[in-house]
Amino acid sequence: MSFQLSEGIAVLERTPSTFRALLAGLPDAWTTTNEGLDTFSPFDNLGHLIHGERADWIPRARIVLAQGANRRFEPYDRFAQVRESEGKQLAQLLDEFAELRAENLVTLRSWELSDRELALEAEHSELGIVTLRQLLATWVAHDLGHIAQTARVMAKQYREAVGPWRAYLPVLDR
Repeated sequence: MSFQLSEGIAVLERTPSTFRALLAGLPDAWTTTNEGLDTFSPFDNLGHLIHGERADWIPRARIVLAQGANRRFEPYDRFAQVRESEGKQLAQLLDEFAELRAENLVTLRSWELSDRELALEAEHSELGIVTLRQLLATWVAHDLGHIAQTARVMAKQYREAVGPWRAYLPVLDR
């Protein structure tokens, strides 16, 4: 499937409500467990997505669109949520994510991007030359990856409880 901006936005606008439906009101046991060292709990995933709303997608898109002398992206701190989410409640993060995402989608739509603009390039410190189209497609896939990761981490809480049905639930062993 090739990237189409309107189709990507359709996913991006649903991510906050997906997280809210999956996590709101759950006990901490569901939202704070992870898969081990340097892995994300559902709470961490939400904080990570919030950090991305502030520091990744739209800021990097602005760098691409500006086509200035320096089109190199700053490295992204994928663990920034540890300090940024400290002391916050899950409900706060759900609200913050919804608000930031809505603002960023207003910005994205306001640009009315053409195919020419989607083909503009910038430089990623590890990946090399990337296009705006690739950046925006990655934003969508990144959201879906963290939704899947959240569901997987939650499912693993019942890895032993399901007994012999574990053989039919590959998510429990990934």
